[in-house]
Amino acid sequence: MLTFHDSIPAGSVMGRRNFLRAGGLALGGLTLGDLLTVQAAAKAKNLPVRDKSVIFLFMHGGPSQFETFDPKMDAPSNIRSATGEVKTSIPGITFGATFPKLARLADKFTVVRSFVTGDGNHDIKPVVSRDTLKANMGSLYSRVAGPVNPATTMPTNIALFPRAVNPGAGEAVRNFGDLASAGEVGAAYAPMVPGAGGGLQEDLKLHLPQERLNDRRGLLSSLDEFRRRIDQSGQIETMGSIQQQAFDTLLGGLSGAFDLAGEDPRVVARYDTAPLVPRDRINKKWNNHKNYGDHAESLGKLLLMARRLCEQGCGFVTVTTSFVWDMHADVNNATLVEGMGYVGTPFDHAVAAFIEDIEARGLSEKILLVCCGEMGRAPTINKDGGRDHWGNLAPLMLYGGGLKMGQVIGQSTRNGGEPASDIVTPRDLMSTIMHTLLDIGEVRLMDGIPKNVLDAVTGGQPIKGLT
Repeated sequence: MLTFHDSIPAGSVMGRRNFLRAGGLALGGLTLGDLLTVQAAAKAKNLPVRDKSVIFLFMHGGPSQFETFDPKMDAPSNIRSATGEVKTSIPGITFGATFPKLARLADKFTVVRSFVTGDGNHDIKPVVSRDTLKANMGSLYSRVAGPVNPATTMPTNIALFPRAVNPGAGEAVRNFGDLASAGEVGAAYAPMVPGAGGGLQEDLKLHLPQERLNDRRGLLSSLDEFRRRIDQSGQIETMGSIQQQAFDTLLGGLSGAFDLAGEDPRVVARYDTAPLVPRDRINKKWNNHKNYGDHAESLGKLLLMARRLCEQGCGFVTVTTSFVWDMHADVNNATLVEGMGYVGTPFDHAVAAFIEDIEARGLSEKILLVCCGEMGRAPTINKDGGRDHWGNLAPLMLYGGGLKMGQVIGQSTRNGGEPASDIVTPRDLMSTIMHTLLDIGEVRLMDGIPKNVLDAVTGGQPIKGLT
């Protein structure tokens, strides 16, 4: 447990044990001492890691292919997109009408219209597949790359839920599987989950008086004051190298990367999706109305935080809001038209803002964004104006990572229910991600990687047409 004392009397001498107890910054099961020791060891290794990152935006609930990227407006009214269509920057290609901002940027990313997840079950299979050690894909990457980036001490595997940016958000949905699970890979490689305890300060296990833990800004203010007093006392000079790195990690890189207050306010405003769907305008008759609110309030800022983490050396960031893409039009979930207003509008805004930001920063070669859910939606609109589960086709979008963008890969059948060409599976997607992050040829030559991890990381073939 790491304990900071809130005040240090001027001129006083504090023993090392009294102001810094290095027992645990809970990063994926590693203590802070472990983390810095791993960092030092990793610097001596020539790891087969590319200078790239992946952000996996998991659209939990199962987004409809029709109302997103494959509207099928020539099909009968009970099949085609309930929200209509919008022309894109790619001639002859249209998206669902809820995506006007993404439509204008279609030449910047790639859509796969032949992605098959395999079944219509609610789960987390694209990120935590049953046949990949029941581990978050980032945990597989972390097992090869190491749990921390040796240059920045940033964890290599992080999962962001709404509470990372909104302490008042609901708890992460885990009844369909744990996105933060490292499975058989081992707890040391589990994603760090900021906000899992209700706020970043809880996850970093920083012990300060309760009144100083009211918000993230108060925490950072306390850390700044702590640094100032330690510097004045001269005690930082008596620390060992590992302790000094720990100190700098806590009071510098990590806290800064997670604090959006350090971002240009204009950039934060550009990402912000909260004004698009005010909570008081969400119909309370849907049991999912709180999740719709969490989604709208957090999605943009989650993507902004993910970008900041990647810039600081995180290799794999899982982003998800809540279980919001399940559009049956039943007691829990809104109709397609209403639901896409609650869910699709923030998605369109946030992902478009992310793409424009990454392009402006010259990071499109270094960051790959993947967007998909666990399934798609049935070809026929049900009697209540929703679509039911469908595992034979699902939407998939990829942006950046140095891959070929501005195209549509694969085609669907006329009713939008099956792939008509170029079938893409979650295994193909995982291979694409791992080839983006790692030199797979060098990974095969590594010592000390368990065979089942090696098979999962190096198996499969990347999606054809992307490289």
